[in-house]
Order: sequence, then C-alpha cells, then structure tokens
Amino acid sequence: MTAHHPDHTTIDRPGELPGQPQRVPFHRLVLVETRKLFDTRSSKILTAIVPALTVAAVVARAVTIRADLHTLIGTASVGYILLPVIAILTVTGEWSHRTALTTFTLEPRRLRALAAKSVPALGLGVVATAFAVLVAAPVTAVAGAQDAWNVTPLALLGLTAMNVISLCQGMALGLLLLNAPVAIVIYLLSPMVWAFVAQAGDAGASVASWLDLGTTTAPLWSGGWTGLGAAQLAVSMVFWLVLPATLGAVRVLRKEVH
Repeated sequence: MTAHHPDHTTIDRPGELPGQPQRVPFHRLVLVETRKLFDTRSSKILTAIVPALTVAAVVARAVTIRADLHTLIGTASVGYILLPVIAILTVTGEWSHRTALTTFTLEPRRLRALAAKSVPALGLGVVATAFAVLVAAPVTAVAGAQDAWNVTPLALLGLTAMNVISLCQGMALGLLLLNAPVAIVIYLLSPMVWAFVAQAGDAGASVASWLDLGTTTAPLWSGGWTGLGAAQLAVSMVFWLVLPATLGAVRVLRKEVH
C-alpha cells in the first residue's frame, strides 16, 4: 500500500507561513511607482510643460545676453518650480483616485510602499539637473560668452541637491495633507509669502533666512557656502521636510483605507 504524503507549501524565506503571499520585491514596487508617477493626465501635462519651458527659457536668455554655462543652467532651472507638483500628485494620487486600497493590499507594509514611491519622485531631481546641462551646454557653445565654461562639479552637485530638496518638500506636503489642490497652493504661494516676510524689517528677514527653503538652498548653487548657511539649511529642512513628512507618514499608517 502506497503511503500518501500531503503537499506542503514551499517556504522561500524564513518566517513565512504556508500559504502566506510572498513579499513583493522592492525593485518591482519602484518600477510600479515609476509608471504611476507619469500615469495621470496631470503628470503627463507637467512632464511635457517642464522640458518645453526649460528649453524656451535657456534659448531666450542666450538670445538676450551672451551668458555663460552657469547662468544658462540656472535659467534652465526656472521651470523646475513645477517638479514638486509632480511629487505632490504621486503622493496624493492614491487617495484622490481611490487606489490606496489596491496598493496597500498588494503591499500591506505602508512604509515600504511609501519608500518605493519616493525613489522615482526624488530621482527626478537628478534627471532634472542632467537635462538642464544637456540643454544649456550646446546653447553655451553656440552663443556663450568668453570663459563660458565656468561650472564646477560641486555646483552641479549643489543644484542636484536643490532639486531633490524641492521634490522632498512636495512629497512632505503631500503626505501631510493628502490633498493635492491644498498642497499645491501652499507650495506655490510659499515663495511669495516668504518674500513678504523677508521685507518685514530685520525680524522678518531673520526668520526668512532660517525657514525659507528658497533662501537657505541658494548657496548650494551660488557657492556662497558657510557654516551658518549649513545650520540655516538644516533648520529649514527640519521645518519643511522632516516634520511634515514624519507627521504625514504617521497619518498614512493610521488612515483607514476604503
């Protein structure tokens, strides 16, 4: 008589129970979130507008003056004020499009899902810097001023950091508010508010020098870096990035998904 041996579920990883779904690889989560980053109509429009605005700004500046590479790369970055809007949309899209239930069912560990979502969004900062250089370099070669090639690797690293920080700000606001229109309005209005605060006497200028990200990140590109500047940047990042991102992550972890 042949003994019957029941089938057993193969356990690929320690700690997994028979029949328990396997963990989705992190790189697959990143690929999915990268696709979702450009999947909505709003994101597609923004990713078309930003490159077009970048090229137009560089060409217009080169026609106006015989600018150097540093100036033209800085001009290319003018359109990058819209990049954090894409970061806001990718964070809030799960809730506005009611896809959070699907996302967190496939990946119940919400922090892991948020980490995967942040990778492509922050990667835009690196891509944005590379695109600015690719646009500005040929224009500089054609119409640049004498001694035009005056950009150092440290300055490019600083510009990349500025782009990544601004994207982090968008993600932090999106996480905290989980409401795209409100987060976008706050992000776009904050430079005007801080400009007004900076004009409100010495006290206002002092507050802006510590809390306005536009002010504290400027030395990263201009090269006017000091120990005081590092402290001001750290304080502004805690205020605009660390605190809202932490509170937002806690909110996402506790929020009921319908």
